Amino acid sequence: MGELSADERSQRSGQRFPRSLRLLRHADFDRVYKQGRRHFSASMTVFYRARAEEKSSAPQKSQPPSGPRIGFTVGRALGGAVDRNRMKRRLREAVRLNRPPARLNVDIVINPRKSLLHADFENVVNEVARAFVVIEQKLNAERGRT
Repeated sequence: MGELSADERSQRSGQRFPRSLRLLRHADFDRVYKQGRRHFSASMTVFYRARAEEKSSAPQKSQPPSGPRIGFTVGRALGGAVDRNRMKRRLREAVRLNRPPARLNVDIVINPRKSLLHADFENVVNEVARAFVVIEQKLNAERGRT
C-alpha cells in the first residue's frame, strides 16, 4: 500500500514540475518583487513580472528559457519546516495542474498565507488558475497599450 508500480512512476515523472519552469535564482526573485506587479487572493499573493522577449539567433547560456517560470516563497513566519514544505507541495501540485500558457513570457512568485495550509485543495487549485488568468489578461492589456 502506498508503493507505485513502474508504470505509475513513469507516468508521474512526465507530469512533474520541471526545472525549466521554475524560478531558481535569488536575483530573479528580487527582480519580480521589486519591479513586478501583484495579484491578491484569499490564501496567497502572486507577484509577476513580464520578461523582455529577446530575439537572438544564438541561444545564450544566461538567457532564461521562454515561457513562464514560477517560484515559491514560504517564510519561517508561516510555521515549522513540515508546514512550510506541505504548503510548497500543495502549491507545486496546483501549478502543475494549471500550467500557465507557454506563450506567456513571465516570471511568477507565489507567496502563500497561513490559511493555505488548511484550505481545501480544490480552492487552492482554483485560486492558482484564477491568478494565471488574471496575469495573462493584465499582461495582454499592457501589450495592447504599448
